[in-house]
Amino acid sequence: MSDFILSRISETLASENSLEGLVRKLLETLEIVTEMDSTYLTKVEAEQGKQHILFSRNSKEMNIPEGLTVPWGDTLCKRAMDEGCLYTNDVAAQWGDSEAAKALGITTYVSTPVQLDDGTLYGTLCAASSDKKELSVRAEYVLRLFAGLIAQYVQKDSLLEQLREANAALIAHSYTDALTGLPNRRAIFKNLDALFSIARHMERTVIVAFIDLDDFKEINDLHGHETGDLFLLQVSERLSAGVTQDDIIGRLGGDEFLVAELGGKTDEAQEKIASALKARLSGLLEGKYILRDVELNYAGASIGIYVAQPDLEDPDSALRKADANMYLDKNARKQH
Repeated sequence: MSDFILSRISETLASENSLEGLVRKLLETLEIVTEMDSTYLTKVEAEQGKQHILFSRNSKEMNIPEGLTVPWGDTLCKRAMDEGCLYTNDVAAQWGDSEAAKALGITTYVSTPVQLDDGTLYGTLCAASSDKKELSVRAEYVLRLFAGLIAQYVQKDSLLEQLREANAALIAHSYTDALTGLPNRRAIFKNLDALFSIARHMERTVIVAFIDLDDFKEINDLHGHETGDLFLLQVSERLSAGVTQDDIIGRLGGDEFLVAELGGKTDEAQEKIASALKARLSGLLEGKYILRDVELNYAGASIGIYVAQPDLEDPDSALRKADANMYLDKNARKQH
């Protein structure tokens, strides 16, 4: 292989960080080596019976359009692979019934499969010309080399995507309560930080509701932990249904939940808004729960409401004060 081609390949591999960038540079080099009118990469979806032209380079009148999707079973690529004839400079004699070849004016055609390590056919790397062209040994070698490079890049890209998805799933898992699917304590503080920042910018308060499920231990002791888990699930569903998409909701742990929302302007009275949130949450949690064969008439939860001034305090301080107010509410409920 010439120093010129090696230099181009080396430069391409070093500079391109995307499949498209890599392929476009390789198609340009492939055009020089094969002296063909068009060079292109396809992707094959054999189960769907489709072949897609992903990227193409057209230097003369022949135009292999990018984005074109054709039935896989009738393509030159499929015929070439099935017949073991990956090159011909007389397409009319070889595949005279190919309407696509006639329409595009293809006389010389060469392709090689882009095969992944597990044997999966990713697609084909092709070159075509309207003139009769000879395929040199060097050009054939370069074609196969480029197909191998593309296959390696696709596999690397696929692996990176799998790693990204696994990492995203791991992060999501680390921020999610395993039982209820609600944000966990870690996620709650992350979301509260964002809410406090928004509230500071808008000069508004943040109303924090600390929820403790009264008599949850008795529910567990009397009916079992499975029933207790079902109760927690239904509580989380009721809370989720009763808040807006802009509110923060989460499970702090055990039988403790949190709801937070933007309050009014910092210079306005907040009692009415705070009371409304507490009444709404109390209404959501009180009442009948059907937990398989157990029916509970639940008297409700202790709820501590605190109106935070985000420019004067942080989420941790606000949560502690809401927790303290929850205990005051719990004691008050016991007096009735």
